Amino acid sequence: MSEKRTGRVYLVGGGPGDPKLITLKGVECLQCADVVIYDLLISDALLDHCPPHCERIYGGKRPGEQRKRQDEINALMLRKAKEGKTVVRLKGGDPFIFGRGGEEVLTLVGAGIDFEIVPGITSAIAAPAYAGIPLTHRDHASSVAFVTGHSASFAPDSPIGWERLATAVDTLVVYMGIGHLDQIAAQLTQHGRSPDTPVTLVHWGTTPQQKTLEGTLTDISEKAKEANFRNPAVVVVGEVNRLREQLRWYDSKPLFGKRIVVTRARAQSSGFAELLESYGAHTIQFPTIEIQPILDKPDIDKAITCLSEYHWIIFTSVNAVEIFYSRLRENGADVRSFGKAQICAVGPKTIEALNGIGILPDFVPSQSRAVAIADEMQNLVGKNVLLPCAKIAPEDFPNGLREKGAVVHTIPIYNTVKTEGKGRKALEKKILDGEIDAVTFTSSSTVDNFVGMFDRHRPKDFLAEVRIAVIGPSTAEAAKRCGLKIDVMPSEASVEALAKEIVRYYAKNT
Repeated sequence: MSEKRTGRVYLVGGGPGDPKLITLKGVECLQCADVVIYDLLISDALLDHCPPHCERIYGGKRPGEQRKRQDEINALMLRKAKEGKTVVRLKGGDPFIFGRGGEEVLTLVGAGIDFEIVPGITSAIAAPAYAGIPLTHRDHASSVAFVTGHSASFAPDSPIGWERLATAVDTLVVYMGIGHLDQIAAQLTQHGRSPDTPVTLVHWGTTPQQKTLEGTLTDISEKAKEANFRNPAVVVVGEVNRLREQLRWYDSKPLFGKRIVVTRARAQSSGFAELLESYGAHTIQFPTIEIQPILDKPDIDKAITCLSEYHWIIFTSVNAVEIFYSRLRENGADVRSFGKAQICAVGPKTIEALNGIGILPDFVPSQSRAVAIADEMQNLVGKNVLLPCAKIAPEDFPNGLREKGAVVHTIPIYNTVKTEGKGRKALEKKILDGEIDAVTFTSSSTVDNFVGMFDRHRPKDFLAEVRIAVIGPSTAEAAKRCGLKIDVMPSEASVEALAKEIVRYYAKNT
């Protein structure tokens, strides 16, 4: 009988809050994890890297339970590793900087468990950087020190030598020191630091919740009390703070601090969310639809066998292009099957999708509205037109083509299915508490499904304090039918144009 294999534990630094600041190696560890034990301040987005079978275990510690919880975490790591599992201990910031990582590794060493350390970006570096504060600078600071701000740091037997530290380094960064600003300022000024030394507090650094507060050692404690400033935060002490006004970048983005809901299908939402985030927004991805190809549809296969008989093939979405082309390939064909048929593409993303399979559209309408497209297409009398589309696609477009004399064959190739609405209760609470700034809709079905998920509320009242942003006229019509007021709609129906229009809206109304 073979001996049971012992697993391995990876202590991974998850970074300071922005989920994109985790290292590539950290992501690789998460992707192969059987078990992840994660900390309180870890971004939920990091857990999306875990495989479906991975067991996710919350390992955070709250005040008063640190020792007990640490013992439980140590025992849990050992047990899971002895079961042969690949365990990731996902810690905020860096595991070896005020994160008890050293203690956890000693536990693994004592039990003979194999381990690796994956460093992370600590908040003492990242939070000041996102606030526009360089910890070192040729003219202001050539040394920096990191200090814990917990109460033990001020005990008589504390190993921190404040009398030496006060003037030994140029820049001092204190972790979790908001509750002890009085003592920090007193220790530093008592031992030689100027009371006029600038101080900046950075709360939830690198996240859309980031807040900063500026002052000096003389007044920062009083300012923090007046502003009700709280941990998690870092305290930056030193002349480098004077550079913030010139170097601030993150909290000056046009959508910084705005909380925006993205309702489109998950497979398509990441690109739109990244666009909004590049402008500084905090996005909440709440997909209300899911795209499902129609697999058992003989009409699709029949159309594929006689593509060259069509005069026009019209693609109105990326989904139509990708799903139709996939079915074409499954039938052993490629773009040569289009023959002499002309290709119409609606929208820039649809054009990109067609370009990706080697097709340059013959015609691109100037607008995405169905009536306008039908009007712009000429000489349609007697022409065979193929329109691969969603099952619930509106009839106004094909009917408009028929009125111009075209023989239109609409073939549904995919469904837009309502999702389960994961996270619905949490989002409902955020909306009711006034914590959501805008909701975006990119199709009529996203509107209908979103409203349906919150059907115990009147849409007009439920979203009264929320800005409504829609991608185009048909989506706007669906929103209006539900009683919603449209605040944002771009002239071009694309997510890029919608993101820019949201930026313009807040620039005018902030």
